[in-house]
Amino acid sequence: MELRYYLIFAVVALVLQLFLFIFDRTLRWLFQPVLSKKTLSLLSSLFFIGANAVIFLTIFRVYPQFRVSAFILVFLLYNSFIALGGWALLTCCKRGQNVTKFDRTLFNGTLRLLYPIALASLFGLSIYNAYTPNVLHYQIQINKPLPALRIGVASDFHLGTLFGGKQIDELAAIFNREKVDLILLPGDIMDDNVNAYLAEKMQPHLAKLKAPLGVYATLGNHDFFGDKIRVAQEIRQAGLQLLEDESVVVNHQFVLIGRNDEMAVNRPETKTLLQTVDTKMPIFLMDHRPTDVMKHSQLPIDLQVSGHTHKGQIFPANLFTILMYDLAYGYKQLGNGHYFVTSGYGFWGIPLRLGSQSEVLIIDVIGK
Repeated sequence: MELRYYLIFAVVALVLQLFLFIFDRTLRWLFQPVLSKKTLSLLSSLFFIGANAVIFLTIFRVYPQFRVSAFILVFLLYNSFIALGGWALLTCCKRGQNVTKFDRTLFNGTLRLLYPIALASLFGLSIYNAYTPNVLHYQIQINKPLPALRIGVASDFHLGTLFGGKQIDELAAIFNREKVDLILLPGDIMDDNVNAYLAEKMQPHLAKLKAPLGVYATLGNHDFFGDKIRVAQEIRQAGLQLLEDESVVVNHQFVLIGRNDEMAVNRPETKTLLQTVDTKMPIFLMDHRPTDVMKHSQLPIDLQVSGHTHKGQIFPANLFTILMYDLAYGYKQLGNGHYFVTSGYGFWGIPLRLGSQSEVLIIDVIGK
């Protein structure tokens, strides 16, 4: 295992203990008026042992429970946000002039009543962000001849138990309403395998994605997690054109290249793929991870679309993705190329987004 993963595990372990400490303080503050210290200590100890057990068994893959672990971490994160906010308000109240002991007690009691409302509100907002897509419009101009073209982009569906046919129907409706000419899906179509996809009979829904110039997809890291062959097969059977380190000339107008994710063994460099195409034509690239954006900016690429980062999905994870990638989210023009990284249409693990939102990109491309 790479060193960076050990470092990530160490950070997660340390942050978990900090969150648990804050939760212990919160628990004692919330229930101090109604529960004894002994009972509160017992509850806190049980939660401390249980949370550490679930998360460490998942990290070391002894008994992996990824969704449960993710929910525990998010619950503790949201609790920390609210607890620290409440602590700041209480501190201001205590330092306020002309504030009596009765006023402070009343304010403290009011904060206790507001705690579950604030927690529920954070979860409600997060669910809304996960299932309510934002449609973003961009217009770019490239330095090569090309008729006006409207491209629809959606990434990171993670089709599975919590995200399926209904959401794909909504995406198809968005693309139809926007009258896109071409649809690009840069990876993570499935959530590790096709079991839920098959059980929920999602193929007719995925097949609703249609555009005059075609629907093209490439594979992301989750499409490679142990079920790559079946994932690729199901994508093709739904009528999507899957590009696996391949290129295709679309309608004699532009070249479209689709790269496999970095997990692919012996994945060729993009410059190698470019050797087999006419670079005088507009070059569009689907690359699931935005790892090579700066390298690609030195190549004759006119447009790249990527996903993978989810914009961190839940704050403050976006701060880490910003450190990891030159372009972690959004749009940037580099040289003659235009680069897009979307936060994704679906989500990973649990249906929660905070500081990010499900989104669809509509890119209008104008040629010279």
